[in-house]
Amino acid sequence: MPAMHLFEYAVIRVMPRVEREEFINVGVILYCSAQGFLQTRFDLPQERLRAFSSDLDIPELDERLRAFERICGGRKEGGTIGQLPIASRFRWLTATRSTVVQTSPVHPGLCLEAGETLTRLFAQLVQ
Repeated sequence: MPAMHLFEYAVIRVMPRVEREEFINVGVILYCSAQGFLQTRFDLPQERLRAFSSDLDIPELDERLRAFERICGGRKEGGTIGQLPIASRFRWLTATRSTVVQTSPVHPGLCLEAGETLTRLFAQLVQ
């Protein structure tokens, strides 16, 4: 039987009005230490977001989520945070914050292949 690997994930949410605590799931970030895996997938459903708040700056939201991608990828493109060890990057990205872009609590699981698990979670929790 193939080895199962521990992974952790969080759902990325856009919360147009933080004080109302309403949100739309727009992405997933997944970390698997055993596979050296840290990636995110996201999609900004513009019509749904505008239904929540007509004054949302969609290009700015897109840039914030692209920053998640750059930090996950590491290297200089991810800035100072992107150069931290992979576990530290995941912890930084999933830290509690009170901004328009937030993450859910971190959830654990077991997987064979982290990339496939990210695709499955994205389909289940976002699409």
